Amino acid sequence: MAMTQITVSLGQMNIELGDVDKNFERAEQLIEGAAQSASDLVLLPELWTTGYDLENALTYADDLHAGSFARLSALAEEYRIAIYGSALERANGAAMNCAALHAADGRLAGAYRKIHLFRLFDEHLWLGEGASPTALGMPWGVTGLSICYDLRFPELFRRYAVADEAKLILLCAEWPLARVGHWRALLKARAIENQCYVAATNACGETGGTAFGGHSMLIDPWGEVLIEGGEDEELLTAEIDLDEVNRVRMKIPVFEDRRPDAYL
Repeated sequence: MAMTQITVSLGQMNIELGDVDKNFERAEQLIEGAAQSASDLVLLPELWTTGYDLENALTYADDLHAGSFARLSALAEEYRIAIYGSALERANGAAMNCAALHAADGRLAGAYRKIHLFRLFDEHLWLGEGASPTALGMPWGVTGLSICYDLRFPELFRRYAVADEAKLILLCAEWPLARVGHWRALLKARAIENQCYVAATNACGETGGTAFGGHSMLIDPWGEVLIEGGEDEELLTAEIDLDEVNRVRMKIPVFEDRRPDAYL
């Protein structure tokens, strides 16, 4: 039987460009804090190990079961907590923006390669494209995975909610401060329209000349913000009840009233 109540932490970080060891040191502090708060799951930002040093992406990129991914697996096992966040993966000779979800025993539950590459940060020049969504059966239920710019593509989130019946969607990001208003509005919209929880961790502070927006958020299926960060490093924690998704979907049965035949 799936867990119905879980505690989720959002680890908001100021990422040091290209300094993997320093970023791991900070991430471990956040992971340890989440474990001390008895969290079941902690989210780290997008590319939290390196930031957007994409010209050197292949230098940092690791096999999915080695390097940074193996170090993260060890932390998940040590602190007995599931961990989600993206790093650079080497696959078929290319660097991929890959979000891995490690279970609390250190096992790699699954990975998602970013489908929508952000041209404003030249991702399309340095990274390979992901090919498919990733929804995973976790102890608390089906969980959809996404990364940053994906937030602007509601089709992906709808797929998770309708086809996969996800109750929770995770998003890790380096979303600029200049567009943090879009970040807040789109996160709430994705939760409301898909009647599910959305947990999103953003980077904060300045990295590589870009100011990132913070405001990591956990939003419930009604679109209510359960926790929201500011613009500095911090750890945010809240408990969620996955059964609330069922209650909301029964109260307003949006999915039953969809008309895919009329949208073509």
